[in-house]
Amino acid sequence: MRVRLLDLSGQYRSLEKEIRAATDEVLASQRFILGPKLTEFENAVAKYCGAPHGIGVSSGTDALLAVLMALEIGIGDAVITTDYSFFATGGCIARVGATPVFIDIEPDTYNISASALRRYIEKQCQVVEGKLVNENRQLIRALVPAHLFGLCCDMNEMIAVAREHNLVLIEDAAQAIGAEFPIENGAAKAGAMSDAGCFSFYPSKNLGAAGDAGLIVCHHDKFAERIRVCRQHGMETRYEHQFVGGNFRMDELQAAILNVKLPHLDSWSAARREAAKFYMNEFERAGLANKIQLPVERYAKSGLKNHHIYHQYVIRTKQRDELREHLSKHEIDTAVYYPLALHEQPCFEYLGYKPGDFPEAARAARETLALPIYPEIPRDAQKYVVNCIAEFFG
Repeated sequence: MRVRLLDLSGQYRSLEKEIRAATDEVLASQRFILGPKLTEFENAVAKYCGAPHGIGVSSGTDALLAVLMALEIGIGDAVITTDYSFFATGGCIARVGATPVFIDIEPDTYNISASALRRYIEKQCQVVEGKLVNENRQLIRALVPAHLFGLCCDMNEMIAVAREHNLVLIEDAAQAIGAEFPIENGAAKAGAMSDAGCFSFYPSKNLGAAGDAGLIVCHHDKFAERIRVCRQHGMETRYEHQFVGGNFRMDELQAAILNVKLPHLDSWSAARREAAKFYMNEFERAGLANKIQLPVERYAKSGLKNHHIYHQYVIRTKQRDELREHLSKHEIDTAVYYPLALHEQPCFEYLGYKPGDFPEAARAARETLALPIYPEIPRDAQKYVVNCIAEFFG
């Protein structure tokens, strides 16, 4: 049996007529940039997330980049983030000339560790004239936690640290649109618990475009306007540039497609949770719960519906590479997210990190494996995956 990591064909077939009608409307209008479909989508996502502003951009990477540029974070600044994420989380910090400061992760959620973050601040930073400065005398401007695989970070802790040290808080929510967190004063959605939340609509995401697209949500009117200007090369009045921005606009065709898909997002996330629950039961039935580490649902008892949206279903084992080869021989697709921690990337050698600095991130890079999951995944395909894993462990 062939089991794909992700199969979008069923989703498309169910929405084909609506998607074609929406894209035909755009083609007939010949309005491709910053048109009414984009405005509709921006407003819909902002409302869905619980934020007053949504700003559509060209990708999740450009969402992070535009926020950092709009804040004028650059040379001489430092930005704290996780050591285990998609490259853009750290790469965008470096692209604006700032220094990424990596923090180790929790071994069960793979999200940034609040305790490791506090240890770093306590042991390697100091407060100078009310501002947090690192060991290299760089001003720490922002904190960027990433909600990995569809599970939110401990945002109560992230918010507390940001407030204590006057840091801009930016959520990398590329993998977590719709995920909820039991914040201190109630429930909140990923992206809307900070100064800015950044989303990706890469085709494989829970809410995927037909190409690259992204979006930023925020609460502050002036900052939202600055990001809108930033996505057009820093241009407010035509051909008059207030600052150097970039070409970060989401095109109208992508917005039209995403407008069709957005109303289905919660049901798709629910289907992913059902698939994850089925995996869990099958792994326990097969006696594998003590052979592999399964995903945790840290907020499952919080009463929140979207406590986890399972963008990926990630297990871990010290025999990861051998297991992956075994599954490949049985025509089961898998993926490694991610084979290197950020501090291990060749382009970040200049930061001077050493082996052993981030043991949990390095261990996760060696041991994690993403299994097939998507809303329409057949149960017999999941059983086949589990049976093949059981066969591997003998």
